[in-house]
Amino acid sequence: MAYVDGFVIPVPKKNVKAYVKMAREGFRMWRKHGALDYKECVADDLEPAGMPAFFPKLARLKPGETLVFAYIVYKNRKHRDSVNKKVMKEMHLQEPPKAMPFDMKRMAYAGFKVVVG
Repeated sequence: MAYVDGFVIPVPKKNVKAYVKMAREGFRMWRKHGALDYKECVADDLEPAGMPAFFPKLARLKPGETLVFAYIVYKNRKHRDSVNKKVMKEMHLQEPPKAMPFDMKRMAYAGFKVVVG
């Protein structure tokens, strides 16, 4: 059964370009080490007509921020753990970023078993 790591990340709008640059490196790294799919999505419609604004509330979005929804797909949880171990090993060999384009303390992350799809 497939497994997905999901992320919801508030990003200052002024930092979206820097975030996308970082996300492209993440795409390269996770796919290189075996992830089946990797998506980083910047919010385009946070308040659909007639719907409560759940994502902005969930992320405690502040003025001047937008939301990134990201996910990585694996064969199963064991595969996820193996891929992430390889990614973390490679990341520790690289120079850390001078500044993150978002506040990591406000990022939401979880692993999910795929039940449909």
